[in-house]
Amino acid sequence: MPKLKTHRGAAKRFSFTGSGKIKRKKAFKNHILTKKSAKQKRNLGKAGLVDKSDAKRVVAMLPHA
Repeated sequence: MPKLKTHRGAAKRFSFTGSGKIKRKKAFKNHILTKKSAKQKRNLGKAGLVDKSDAKRVVAMLPHA
Protein backbone atom coordinates (compact mmCIF):
# COMPACT_ATOMS: atom_id res chain seq x y z
CA MET A 1 0.00 0.00 0.00
CA PRO A 2 1.52 3.34 -1.00
CA LYS A 3 1.81 6.24 1.38
CA LEU A 4 -1.11 8.67 1.51
CA LYS A 5 -0.33 12.11 0.15
CA THR A 6 -1.78 15.31 1.56
CA HIS A 7 -3.67 17.43 -0.97
CA ARG A 8 -1.42 20.50 -0.91
CA GLY A 9 -4.12 22.90 -2.11
CA ALA A 10 -6.41 21.80 0.71
CA ALA A 11 -3.58 21.98 3.26
CA LYS A 12 -3.10 25.67 2.42
CA ARG A 13 -6.81 26.46 2.72
CA PHE A 14 -7.99 24.54 5.78
CA SER A 15 -6.83 24.11 9.37
CA PHE A 16 -8.27 22.37 12.39
CA THR A 17 -9.56 23.96 15.58
CA GLY A 18 -8.77 22.51 18.98
CA SER A 19 -12.13 20.75 19.09
CA GLY A 20 -11.56 19.14 15.67
CA LYS A 21 -13.73 21.38 13.50
CA ILE A 22 -12.30 22.62 10.21
CA LYS A 23 -11.56 26.33 9.76
CA ARG A 24 -11.76 28.01 6.35
CA LYS A 25 -11.49 31.47 4.83
CA LYS A 26 -14.64 33.15 3.57
CA ALA A 27 -15.13 33.94 -0.12
CA PHE A 28 -15.78 37.34 -1.77
CA LYS A 29 -13.01 39.35 -0.09
CA ASN A 30 -10.48 39.55 -2.93
CA HIS A 31 -11.64 42.22 -5.35
CA ILE A 32 -14.58 44.53 -6.19
CA LEU A 33 -14.50 45.69 -2.57
CA THR A 34 -15.68 49.26 -3.20
CA LYS A 35 -19.36 48.31 -3.40
CA LYS A 36 -19.23 46.16 -0.25
CA SER A 37 -19.95 47.76 3.09
CA ALA A 38 -17.31 48.04 5.80
CA LYS A 39 -19.40 45.70 7.95
CA GLN A 40 -19.52 43.06 5.21
CA LYS A 41 -15.76 43.30 4.58
CA ARG A 42 -15.01 43.11 8.30
CA ASN A 43 -17.11 39.97 8.71
CA LEU A 44 -15.61 38.34 5.60
CA GLY A 45 -12.19 38.67 7.22
CA LYS A 46 -13.18 36.40 10.10
CA ALA A 47 -12.68 32.66 9.81
CA GLY A 48 -15.60 30.42 8.94
CA LEU A 49 -16.18 26.74 9.60
CA VAL A 50 -16.60 23.97 7.04
CA ASP A 51 -20.13 22.56 7.17
CA LYS A 52 -20.31 19.03 8.56
CA SER A 53 -21.77 17.77 5.26
CA ASP A 54 -18.50 18.80 3.53
CA ALA A 55 -16.14 17.94 6.38
CA LYS A 56 -15.74 14.30 5.35
CA ARG A 57 -14.38 15.30 1.93
CA VAL A 58 -11.96 17.83 3.41
CA VAL A 59 -10.66 15.32 5.99
CA ALA A 60 -10.05 12.80 3.16
CA MET A 61 -7.72 15.33 1.51
CA LEU A 62 -5.83 15.89 4.79
CA PRO A 63 -4.90 12.40 6.02
CA HIS A 64 -2.05 13.56 8.30
CA ALA A 65 -3.74 16.53 9.96
